Amino acid sequence: WAFPSHEDGTLLNAANKFLAEYISTGKMKTLKEQLLAQSNNFSVADSKRLGKLVAKRLPAYESLFRETADKNNIDWHLLAAVAYQESHWDPRAKSPTGVRGLMMLTLDTAKEMGISNRLDGEQSIKGGAAYLAKLRARLPVRITEPDRTLLALAAYNVGFGHLEDARILTQRGGKNPDLWSDVRQSLPLLSKKKFYSTLKHGYARGAEPVLYVDNIQYYRNYLALHSLHLKNLPPEKTNNVSNQPEWESSSVPSI
Repeated sequence: WAFPSHEDGTLLNAANKFLAEYISTGKMKTLKEQLLAQSNNFSVADSKRLGKLVAKRLPAYESLFRETADKNNIDWHLLAAVAYQESHWDPRAKSPTGVRGLMMLTLDTAKEMGISNRLDGEQSIKGGAAYLAKLRARLPVRITEPDRTLLALAAYNVGFGHLEDARILTQRGGKNPDLWSDVRQSLPLLSKKKFYSTLKHGYARGAEPVLYVDNIQYYRNYLALHSLHLKNLPPEKTNNVSNQPEWESSSVPSI
């Protein structure tokens, strides 16, 4: 930041106060995690595959992602990123563990969200978005963004109970259970008997939700950049976008 030389110091003091608070509350640490944590997990091949599926599969669902995300107060790029992480936008996707569909809902979650057919793309997106919004709403009101959404994403993957267990471990360790940057360090401990035996919900593969959230942030950033890329194209070129845009790379920065 730059301030005019004739300024009396009020604005500078306010900026310094803001930065000090941002650092002391852990928000700077969370922002750093958000910006830097994801890119090391991906290769050029990963980005190329995403680029191809953005062109091949995303258009069929983009308007639905936008509409559903808006109704649930979710960034549509984030909702689409969750679906990509879960199924690569394949409405018929199935897992040996029993989860199915675009948003890979369990049978219990589908029933809870009023979804009758998990393999129906529209139902799956609406159910997944509503469930993510519900998880976000269950968190204490004091938790602010972006931590609120990042914690909800972890709960979408590992379950709300296990997330709460990880938050308890975080607090026991003297760290902040409301910051994703601290909770992510506790989640892998859920697979160690020394820790999970002391918790209500027991064992969980806690490293998985950490990678899950990192992946989704990467995909979300990629999709946001793709939208920006299309927005800046001349109108005559927007219908002829290559499957592999010129800006595509293995390390996509956050915006």
